[in-house]
Amino acid sequence: MSASPPAAPNDPGTPATLAEAIVHAARALEARGVDAPRFSAELLAARAFGLTRLGLILHAKDQPAATGLAAFASLVERRGQGEPVAYLLGEKEFFGLNFRVTPDVLIPRPETELLVEEAQRLFAQDAPLRFADFGTGSGALAVALAHVFPAARGLAVDLSAPALAIARQNAQANGVAGRLGFLQADFTRLALASSSLDLLVSNPPYVTQDEYETLSPEVRAFEPRSALVSAEQGLWHLRGLLPVSAGALRPGGYLLCELGSGQGRAALELLAGAAPGFDQGEILKDYAGLDRVLLARRNSQKCLA
Repeated sequence: MSASPPAAPNDPGTPATLAEAIVHAARALEARGVDAPRFSAELLAARAFGLTRLGLILHAKDQPAATGLAAFASLVERRGQGEPVAYLLGEKEFFGLNFRVTPDVLIPRPETELLVEEAQRLFAQDAPLRFADFGTGSGALAVALAHVFPAARGLAVDLSAPALAIARQNAQANGVAGRLGFLQADFTRLALASSSLDLLVSNPPYVTQDEYETLSPEVRAFEPRSALVSAEQGLWHLRGLLPVSAGALRPGGYLLCELGSGQGRAALELLAGAAPGFDQGEILKDYAGLDRVLLARRNSQKCLA
């Protein structure tokens, strides 16, 4: 780590060490009400100074370079204004893989990994799956599924062209682009070949307008609203997705759809009334014990939708 000239005696605000710079940043972020201020400061310092998290420890007593301090200060200021760390870094980990993220896509959340974990329970690792990911965004689900099922082929669907461009980049970066197709379309109106899929996954918009108003400012100010909010008490996209899924899944195929934490009962009612062709569904809980995923199995009867 390159060193800058010693701080002038009359400039007490210049951190003497990297550790001190991180402490000052964490305190500034805490004062502005930022979540996990110390963790945020460390991640931003690693980016600004070109170090790993371990490198921050190894160089904790080094005098930081002026150029690094300037970059760090800029990142900390943006974080203090609410900009998510993932957008500042331009990346987010999901299911052990690294994904590029921009404000064109939602930041992948840990709870969405439950869909991949459930798919692993339902299918053998070497299964030649044919799957689709509706509302792919960054491509997190599609790329993760292609990664854990090396014989699988999938279709990533999104209405947003910029989001699909990010998803393509993530598929390429994670070595699965050759087994994924990308389609710009409204998945609530999409007609896929009948019985062509073994698995359909989706993390659709499901936040109600009232819920949206209560989300943290950094979500409302920076993440795409169109990927979050759904009409009809957050169920409009699910209502459209169900008959499309029933038509596309083969008999015995599965739908895995992320839900809002209070939508389990309503999702099952929609499944029973709006999507003939499915067996009775099941609501899977997340690690906090909240409704999180609708699991439905396509039965052997002809879809009437």
